[in-house]
Amino acid sequence: MATTGIIASDYTPLHLLSPERVDDLLKLQKAAQRITSILDLDELIDTVVHEVARSFGCVEANIYLHDEQRALLILAGVCGCTQFCKGHSLKIGEEGMAGHVAATLQPHYAPDVSKDPYYIRCEESTRSEVAIPLHVQGKLVGVFSTAHPELDAFPPEQRRLLQALCSHIAVAVQNARVFQKERSQREAMSREANEARTIQQALLPKSSPYVPGFNISGLSLPVGAVGGDWYDFIPLDNGRWGLVLADVSGKGTAAALLMSATRGMLRSLAEASCTPGEVLNKLNRLLVEDFPAGRFVTMVYAVLDPGKRTVTFANAGHLPPLLISNDESRFLNTERGLPLGLAYGDFSECEIAFPKGSKLLLYSDGITEAGEDQEYGAERLQAYAGKADASPESLLEDVRSFSDGAGLKDDATVIFVKG
Repeated sequence: MATTGIIASDYTPLHLLSPERVDDLLKLQKAAQRITSILDLDELIDTVVHEVARSFGCVEANIYLHDEQRALLILAGVCGCTQFCKGHSLKIGEEGMAGHVAATLQPHYAPDVSKDPYYIRCEESTRSEVAIPLHVQGKLVGVFSTAHPELDAFPPEQRRLLQALCSHIAVAVQNARVFQKERSQREAMSREANEARTIQQALLPKSSPYVPGFNISGLSLPVGAVGGDWYDFIPLDNGRWGLVLADVSGKGTAAALLMSATRGMLRSLAEASCTPGEVLNKLNRLLVEDFPAGRFVTMVYAVLDPGKRTVTFANAGHLPPLLISNDESRFLNTERGLPLGLAYGDFSECEIAFPKGSKLLLYSDGITEAGEDQEYGAERLQAYAGKADASPESLLEDVRSFSDGAGLKDDATVIFVKG
């Protein structure tokens, strides 16, 4: 048998193989089936090196992976070698049998390692070693090598089987690397989404305002990690409170970013003690200049004056507030008010009395449009809000129940004001 060279290409029919070789074939067949089902890269490589070492009684088995950027082989899996550990590197074409194989993309067999010009000793007991490239469509993935304590311990049939196995290993490693990369990207996106959600939730009111004679509460549930709905309670002079409920067009991170920017502008304008119509007019001018084309915000901005027991509001293309007063409920409309960010225009105001026992409800379309075959709708909202124990939490629970497990289709936000 030759001292070095490429694995033999001759083929021996199965019925002419010795029982030992047939046993090797069956073992490698099972190994191939196992490795192609493993998507975790570390588990895959560990399984390969230990499976081969155990099946052939080898001193050691190794897998080096190709680091394309640094033109190195990095030891990723090792069984039996005590001289090198994971992370050990070889220069391609310059170091060891693995480095030689990586450069040539051809298998290399050393029946007597003491006579092989490329061999780098690892274990004293090693007498023969074979190294096989791992490549997919001609692109180097890595190198597999295994060593035996006997001279010329890898006959042609066995080397041919190992080479066939390495074809499976190369594809499995490539698939595992792709899976690992995609999983890392998904995990990074999930972390970013969670961080964005945390930040967005921090922008919502941390508690309800204390207003003697009134009970004010709100709740917002994004349909995804982040959303474009939000609500706010803004303290104003003379004990008044600004109440905001808005919905930025679209969903996800883009809507959340625009929401955050709009929130900051609105707070600055509201604290300047302007009326609701003036606030929306000034905010709209800013958004028309700054918002990307096609993006807009619908918003209701109301000012509660507890002393006068009045609510003054302006509406920028949002769903009309619901007022329940004196056993009568009605939706409150205004004359003028396009969504913010689309075009210049003015916003009319409406002032309403708020006698004791009244309720005011601000809400987003994620509530009224919930459902599959049939929407929750304005009438159901009107009926539920009239209940004595209605609250933001109970309303959203009723919406979920109505949806019958379908879940929310859009962000859902609500403010209750009870006097």
